[in-house]
Amino acid sequence: MTITERIAAELKDNSHAAMLTSPVSRQYSTGFRSSAGVVFITKEKSYFLIDARYFDHASQQAQGVEVQLLTDTRRQLYSIIEEHGIKVISIESKFVTVNELNDYRKLFGTLEVDDSDWLSNTVERMRLIKSEEEIQKVEAAQRIAEAAFSKLLGQLRVGMTEKQVASVLDFFMMDMGADGISFDTIAASGINSACPHAVPTEKQLQKGEFLTLDFGAVVDGYHSDMTRTVVIGEADKDMKHVYDAVYSANTDALKAVRADITGKVVDSVARTTLSAWGYEEYFTHGLGHGVGLEIHEAPTVSSKSPYTLHEGMIITIEPGVYIPGKYGVRIEDMVVVTADGFRPLTNARKTLVKI
Repeated sequence: MTITERIAAELKDNSHAAMLTSPVSRQYSTGFRSSAGVVFITKEKSYFLIDARYFDHASQQAQGVEVQLLTDTRRQLYSIIEEHGIKVISIESKFVTVNELNDYRKLFGTLEVDDSDWLSNTVERMRLIKSEEEIQKVEAAQRIAEAAFSKLLGQLRVGMTEKQVASVLDFFMMDMGADGISFDTIAASGINSACPHAVPTEKQLQKGEFLTLDFGAVVDGYHSDMTRTVVIGEADKDMKHVYDAVYSANTDALKAVRADITGKVVDSVARTTLSAWGYEEYFTHGLGHGVGLEIHEAPTVSSKSPYTLHEGMIITIEPGVYIPGKYGVRIEDMVVVTADGFRPLTNARKTLVKI
């Protein structure tokens, strides 16, 4: 069953339709990436209206839809609406702006525009469980990120700036085949590493400092995400203690991952470990998140997570300790949840690397 067929099965009746306009939902439902287009789903048939820039490729690659060249949005949609007797159109409430909502209401006139969260929640629920094809794309992106990281380690030198480090890492990922980078690469050294989402600066790498690298590659729209912390020169006793604490929290949390356990429980395992090491107060964010067509997507793995893990979910496990005015350490892995544990997607070593 195609994704559009699965969405169609969720429609209330033959007079109900769903309209997908977000780039992520378009790709998820059709398998085709584009910056524009409308996917219109009815009980009987699904359509992909797309302009001339993408029409030829979409006609060859899009799945589960009839591809139409978009020339007149109003006329073409009304033709579909009349053919299928549509009276209610659900839109992606979590994507559309207020202006777009008003435009849709004007466009569809007397038809009911369902601006509830139903469609957004339906697609999000489907995206929670990854197909094997999706997993393979995330894994391909991760292999590129790891290869780039391995190559970067041989290039790091005292005196390089954080900006230079991030730029070199980005170049290696693109040179190795990535379609793009997952997000703005984080390269944070010394005192800057105490900020979980630090922005690379002109600060130079110095001996006796941690360097935290958070990065990922994109392959066919699917993201990877990993973090490793290395030391420039030698780590002192306190630095080693912090690193070992985060390493232990990472490995302990991974041992807790399996289907039917909650995100809250996995998060609590990492916090319990850090508490035993004396660092719980310095872990200031959630333990993890889903990864796929978006770098941050459901499910969450945190103290407030409403999710129970299920087989086929991709999540990160990324505990960290951030000591203000000193330094920070984070270690992040991606895994696929299985019935009795997890399948690792991250293969890069986690023991402390010395540069």
